[in-house]
Amino acid sequence: MNEIKAKIKSFLSKFFGNHDLQPDEDIFALGFVNSMFAMQLVLFVEQEFQIAIENEDLEFENFRTINSITNLVERKTAVIMHK
Repeated sequence: MNEIKAKIKSFLSKFFGNHDLQPDEDIFALGFVNSMFAMQLVLFVEQEFQIAIENEDLEFENFRTINSITNLVERKTAVIMHK
């Protein structure tokens, strides 16, 4: 597991109790996510990875799984590095 995935899983694990969240498991389908948690997740991603989540990034698909959040972070950090 890469460092980005590990950080995301560690953050999410605080909210998922004893559930061992898998990289492709849908956190919305599991029923763990409410609007307050979704805001916390976006803030965590922005602060932890020093990226800005824009309105167009606020799609369920970008935050549905550990893998999708990791892909979003990698895309956003790739854009920053190419500027």
